[in-house]
Amino acid sequence: MLKSSVFEISVTGDYYSLILSEEIVEPFIKMKTRRVKAVAKFEGKELVFHAAIQKIHGQYCMMFGKRYQKELGLFPNDIFELQFFEDTSKYGVEVPEEFEAVMISDYEAYKIFESFTDGKKRGLIYGIARYKNSQTKIDKTLLLCENLKRGIKDPKELFKAQF
Repeated sequence: MLKSSVFEISVTGDYYSLILSEEIVEPFIKMKTRRVKAVAKFEGKELVFHAAIQKIHGQYCMMFGKRYQKELGLFPNDIFELQFFEDTSKYGVEVPEEFEAVMISDYEAYKIFESFTDGKKRGLIYGIARYKNSQTKIDKTLLLCENLKRGIKDPKELFKAQF
């Protein structure tokens, strides 16, 4: 499995991004693997997340939002450890058990979901994963399935009850 060495980095810019060295990302880019599983460590805390390596204005970078910074207890200019691993997950994101269980039970909705682009699938999974309560995740996934079968494709409308 492809993995980087552990390296030190800090959050930069107004967009909560990480500027990545070409040396670190080169093996992933050569393998045409822009999605990675990342492990960040700071002061005894560890955070595992999925992300995309992007090239913006000639620099490789990755988004590292407020939520991740808060989870690690990071402040601007704090230096923390990061390591990348090849992302071998199906969707490039951690899938909640509740989402999987409901999708397995509704093949018609699952087929529609699978017809979407990888990015749209990830967005919908993130839409479910943001809820903390297990029952809420189930309810929102059931609602998503019903709306998919109704032919609704707009992500903003997929989590809304239709009357």
